[in-house]
Amino acid sequence: MLRTRGGLSVRILPRAVLVGLLLALAALAMGVVLIGTGDFTIPPGEVLRVLAGRGAAAHTFIVNELRLPRVLVALCVGVGLGLAGAVFQSVSRNPLGSPDILGFGQGSAAGALTVIVLFDGGTHAVAGGAIAGGLATGAAVYLLAWRRGSHGYRLVLVGIGAAAMLSAANGYLLTRADIVDATRATLWITGSLEGRGWAQAWPLLGVCAVLVPAVLVMGRPLRTLETGDDSACALGVRVERTRLLAVLTAVLLTAAATAAAGPIAFVALTAPQLARRLTRASGPNLLPSACMGALLLVTADWAAQNAFGADRLPVGVLTAVLGGGYLLWLLVAERRAGRL
Repeated sequence: MLRTRGGLSVRILPRAVLVGLLLALAALAMGVVLIGTGDFTIPPGEVLRVLAGRGAAAHTFIVNELRLPRVLVALCVGVGLGLAGAVFQSVSRNPLGSPDILGFGQGSAAGALTVIVLFDGGTHAVAGGAIAGGLATGAAVYLLAWRRGSHGYRLVLVGIGAAAMLSAANGYLLTRADIVDATRATLWITGSLEGRGWAQAWPLLGVCAVLVPAVLVMGRPLRTLETGDDSACALGVRVERTRLLAVLTAVLLTAAATAAAGPIAFVALTAPQLARRLTRASGPNLLPSACMGALLLVTADWAAQNAFGADRLPVGVLTAVLGGGYLLWLLVAERRAGRL
């Protein structure tokens, strides 16, 4: 326990801190490898020299203008989804409580598809539509789950229903589109980092700079909420206020990540669970989950570019395949433990 002169106490878990640090270093190292990956391969040492401002001119252009923004988007999207998944799983007290399952990703996709199909919007309009769709879905799910409080199991049930309805709406929007818009929309909802540049990186970096610290400072109240509303209230936590703020920030992170890269599936579901198994600690494990999300996404993007020969997959396809297998394993494990 670390105490400051002002009386603020912070609980430090050495294993969780070490795991978070190692995951962050692994994500950054994988990011360097990813920057060097492509038709023109650049060794990691040369990538580091370019990032330090001492690289060759040709390498500097490739790294700074073509590949670095994509990797920054991947890292920020992974951080946002990992944090959002940790928050939703903590609030719902359910390992299935993630934006993928609760419909927030589908809501962001519905907003983006509406802009693409009905208004033929550009890049910024699509991003705005994704954020608006995610916020609207979050508000609807939270209000529909409210009955003298928004308890976890109701959030999950309402979210699953919302996800099904929004998936149907997205399918309908695709049938309304002409061939050009349908192709564009299909590529977007698959989830991809292809062509991502500074136009997507800078706004996402700004969102993460504001929201990530806001989520991290809620770690202690969220950990207390996991003991139950009555216990948390007795310990001085303003339960509904904390839950509302946590859900709002997590929805904003999910919407911003979806606006930048499309609905990347299952990162928000798997990152918190893997982080919890590594830290062996109770609570939301916010920082390790964020670092795990970043590591998962940059690794998946590297594999999508290199594991299938000349065929490069959108990263959303690979995360969906791997995440679907993980979800099946999680359901079996929860059933054997008697929680399903």
